[in-house]
Amino acid sequence: MRTIITLTMNPAIDKSTSTEHVIPEHKLYCKPAQYEPGGGGVNVSRAIKKLGGESLLVYPSGGMAGQMLNTLLEQEGVELRPLPIKGMTRENLIVLEGSTGQQYRFGMPGPQLQADEWERCLRELSSASPTPDYLITSGSLPMGVPSDLYARVARIGKDIGAKVIVDASGEALEKALQEGVYLIKPNIREFQKLAGQDVMEEPQILEEAKRIIKAGMCEVIVISLGAAGALLVSEEIVERMVPPTVPISSKVGAGDSMVAGIALGLSRGKTLRQAVLYGLAAGSAAVMTPGTELCRKEDTERLYAKMI
Repeated sequence: MRTIITLTMNPAIDKSTSTEHVIPEHKLYCKPAQYEPGGGGVNVSRAIKKLGGESLLVYPSGGMAGQMLNTLLEQEGVELRPLPIKGMTRENLIVLEGSTGQQYRFGMPGPQLQADEWERCLRELSSASPTPDYLITSGSLPMGVPSDLYARVARIGKDIGAKVIVDASGEALEKALQEGVYLIKPNIREFQKLAGQDVMEEPQILEEAKRIIKAGMCEVIVISLGAAGALLVSEEIVERMVPPTVPISSKVGAGDSMVAGIALGLSRGKTLRQAVLYGLAAGSAAVMTPGTELCRKEDTERLYAKMI
């Protein structure tokens, strides 16, 4: 199996609870909270582990929340490389309103990283041993981190011979593409923002994706369409992939599970098409699980078998 490293610059503790009604100005009595690791690359590594694979998770960690994050990840058996920072790792709050089934998600901005702290994260990637075959950067950037950080990761990938996968949006994604990466996985809204809001219909989206690939910005684009599946575009393949219909419990973690499935599939020697189908199966499996739980291996394998 080929090796995988994930980088999460803004990890989090996801605190989940529920209350019967969410009412302004009232004291809301909630059920006991559940605590889970969160953040893009964190969830990718967690999903890889749930799917029976291995990866090394690199992330900045600070304060009591950072210590809790380290402990929770160790309990899940994820291989860690937490890098100490002065600031406090962020906590997010997810509240389920029992009377309506609506979920409220409050995302915090995270700590401000000092230059030496985010630079250490990059040095950790450059000096990783063994050298990874796939380097995944996913999630938001905290305060203090330059918007070209993922572009710097792309340069490191070129230097060490790793294929870089980016799951991000906005300026961070744009600058990474300017440097050139292997694969990006935007959702449809993120891709439309990247390409321009006038790119709305599927033929336009496909043409823009082909243009990005032809310009050498990346080799593969996987555009998530939610329940409608995904669009896979590469130099050789243009295909809409549709997963089987599944019962939806929660959409939290579906995108991260999809990235995990794609990367793990590639690392196991699957073809690009097979790996994306496996990622789509993992993403679909994630929406079947409650709350912030990620994909389950048995669901993923069953859905993948149906698609192939």
